[in-house]
Amino acid sequence: MTGYAKPPLGLDARLMAIVDADYPRFGAAEMARRRDLMAREMEKAGVDHLVATAAFFRGGPVHWLSDWLTTYEAALVFTPGKNDTIFVQFYNHMPQARALMPGTDMRWGGTSTIQSVIGELRARGARPKRVGAVGMVPMGYAKAIAGAFEDVADLNAAYGRLRLVKSKEEIDWYRIAARLSDLPIEALRREIRPGLDERDLGGITEAAYTPWRGANIIHFFSSTSMRAPDCFVPRQHATTRKLARGDAISCEITASFWEHWGQILRTFTVGEPMTPDYARLHETAEHAYDAIFGVLKPGISARELAIGARVIEEAGFTYYDDLVHGLGGGYLQPILGSPTRGHEPLPDMTLETGMMMVIQPNVITKDQRAGVQTGELVVITETGAESLHTVPRGPYVVSA
Repeated sequence: MTGYAKPPLGLDARLMAIVDADYPRFGAAEMARRRDLMAREMEKAGVDHLVATAAFFRGGPVHWLSDWLTTYEAALVFTPGKNDTIFVQFYNHMPQARALMPGTDMRWGGTSTIQSVIGELRARGARPKRVGAVGMVPMGYAKAIAGAFEDVADLNAAYGRLRLVKSKEEIDWYRIAARLSDLPIEALRREIRPGLDERDLGGITEAAYTPWRGANIIHFFSSTSMRAPDCFVPRQHATTRKLARGDAISCEITASFWEHWGQILRTFTVGEPMTPDYARLHETAEHAYDAIFGVLKPGISARELAIGARVIEEAGFTYYDDLVHGLGGGYLQPILGSPTRGHEPLPDMTLETGMMMVIQPNVITKDQRAGVQTGELVVITETGAESLHTVPRGPYVVSA
């Protein structure tokens, strides 16, 4: 491919060594930490064996417990103190699975993955009511396990709690994902122009991180005229509306690095600065972000994050998207939803070092005609908070 060059990542040598590995892996101590934590939760639940499931290139608990990045489907049988067995679909995925996981018993799932799992549980001496499950377990799988062992304990809540606080090694991988999520913002600043549509914005986005093996999770866009707005929150499905001078474009982008996600939200205008109304919306969003970021530290109540909502309301606006949500291993607490959803209670939890969340004020007019988006993934440190992203928060004026 003549003249082709990857967009520079700009990461330090330590992180680039992870990116450039043929198959990035966590260290033995980190994997032992996770498995010990899950083993304790299994003991509390009164189970001896755990079935973790994942599918469609989303590894979830399978990857977290074993370092195997799921392809089409994987089912992990985890018994503390014993070697793992992982059943993989499809059969043609087995050669690489065995090559990449030499210390794990990697098997084809056969004509029925769940029946292969049940056979392995029986071989391990599993007893009735002593089997647990975690992940997005299909209904048929849950029924089959319960039919064979009388019941199945749901450990998803326990798994969710374990994912709230990240280790330093995990945070490194999220730094990489954040940087991969930044690349589309830099590309969009270069490439947005009148005549493109939201489908083109998606193409620009994915082309920015796929050379580094980043994977798409979401790229949501809204495009609308600033002088006659009709869209206030990014859409999940792209439209064919043509971009034009005087448009505002908001986006929410998440790229994945081996099951670790960044998340960045920005607003662009095409060919001219924000109108006074849009400038006020964005200024309010910036103030709300700063207010939330400023209170983040270990030991505070998640309820204190409502300071951002007060900033928005005092400016005469409201918000539609979540103001804050946890991230890293799922869509996690603390979640501060929009007041338009109803009067949901604020999460009653204390923040800890190593928790990650997305601050994302989607400030909108009360008539729900205009809105902006800004924000990004941050991590709570021992002394406060740190953004994992590197690109400025904007707003950005792109050429017409």
